[in-house]
Formats: sequence, C-alpha cells, structure tokens
Amino acid sequence: MSRYSWGADEHLFVELAEEMSLRANFRAMAIATVLRERRPDGLLDICPANASYQVRFDPDRLAPRDMEALLREVDEEVGEAHGFTLDTRIVEVPVLYDDPWTNETQGRFRDRHQDPEATDLEYAARINGFAGKDEFIAAHAGAPWFASMVGFVAGLPFLYQMVPRERQLEVPKYVRPRTDTPALTIGHGGCFGCIYSVRGAGGYQMFGITPLSIYDPSHGEVYFGAGDIVKFTPIDRERYDALREDGSLRSAPVSFDLDEFEADPDAYNRRLLEVLG
Repeated sequence: MSRYSWGADEHLFVELAEEMSLRANFRAMAIATVLRERRPDGLLDICPANASYQVRFDPDRLAPRDMEALLREVDEEVGEAHGFTLDTRIVEVPVLYDDPWTNETQGRFRDRHQDPEATDLEYAARINGFAGKDEFIAAHAGAPWFASMVGFVAGLPFLYQMVPRERQLEVPKYVRPRTDTPALTIGHGGCFGCIYSVRGAGGYQMFGITPLSIYDPSHGEVYFGAGDIVKFTPIDRERYDALREDGSLRSAPVSFDLDEFEADPDAYNRRLLEVLG
C-alpha cells in the first residue's frame, strides 16, 4: 500500500514500495505520466524516484486535500502498471573502462577500500564470480540500464541494470567515502550504477569514464531524465580522445513495455540494443 507524507505546504511524497524493483519504479513512471497528461491547475512539478515520487503544487490554486485525492485516484488507476508503455529513448554512453584518471583516484583512496590490493574493477569481477575484469566489463556493457531517477547531485542518473535480479551486478560502496571522484565517472554501489555528473566526493566503485558531458551547470542543462535507457559501449583511448574533441551522445526513441520485458528479458534487451545499431 502506498504511503503519503506531507512536506511543508507545497510537497507531497508518495512511497510506492519499501524495496526497489523495476516494477516499483515503473509504477512511479506510469503515475508521473498520467499526472503530466492531466496536469491540473496548481500542479507544478512531478519527480519520480526509485520506488516513490514527489509532487510540488501551489496550495493557493490546488487544495492539499484535492491534491492527495488526485494522487490516490491515479495510484488506483495505474495499479501495478500492467499494460502501460513508457515512451522514452535509448542513449548510447561510450565508456573508457579501466581508464587512467579513475585508476589514479583509486590509488589515492585504497585505505578506504575493501580490497586495497585490487582495483575497483578487479574487486568487482572477483566478488561477482567472473574470471577477470574483461569478463566483468562484458557483463556490465552487455545489458541496458534503466534510469530510475536523476538527482542527489544535479544531473546524476541512477541506473538499474535490466536483467533478472539473480544476474544483477552488485558491489558494496567504499568502506569510507572518497573526497574526490572525476566528473563523468561510471560508478556502481549496491545494485545501482550511476554517472557522476560533476567532480566531487563519492563512495561508489569506479569502473571507467565517459568522454561526453551529461550536465552543463552554466546553462542548467541536464541531459538525462528518469525513464531513459542507457547502452554502455566500451571504447579505447583513441576513440575517447576523439569524442572528447568532437562528440555527442547518440539516442533514439523507444517504447518500453515492462510486461514484454519480464516475459523474456534477454530477447527484449537484444531488440533494445539493436535500435542504435
């Protein structure tokens, strides 16, 4: 059952589930889509998250009791979001795995890591049962990732690997957070991936770096939105340098049907990954 919590006079937070899952997140996306379609006067913003969502509204134009009544109505209408199709896009993110910049950063913070003798990639490969980092990279880039939310810091997408739960890559965060992480680092903590939008502190394991910007603070431009699907593509240093000089993220529109995905995840993912060629 959904749980409703008020945040001062202008915000209403709705927790859809205590545990993150693609289904819980898809419910949040479906509810946000319906609310945007109806868009009653006074509803200012809708922010879906991993297993919840929050709305901001003007209480002088939309009474709080009416706001809550609308959300409960839409929640009941959406249910478990069976039959809902999300119109979104798939985005190719080139990644230089095992790059020199995150490796240098790792070296400065090995005293905060579970395995000071191994790199983050080597450690992640070992605890996930892979023979080495190349096998782990293949698994990391071999399936698409769903942007379940954007936030924590501006422009940072949280990414949920689109595979059955028993096959999800999982790694713990650093024992103690770092005080430095290069911008555009591909990170991973628990079952979530992310792309660090800016340089700063962090605790996720670092697997590589992308050459292409996802956030422009000078113009307030955020590239990713909740519901985007990410295709990681391994690249070499020559390609990385070329894209840094002149490159942009490639994307293509797709419709995502969670029911079809759950029926055959591998076949569905193959079709998704073929969209960009």
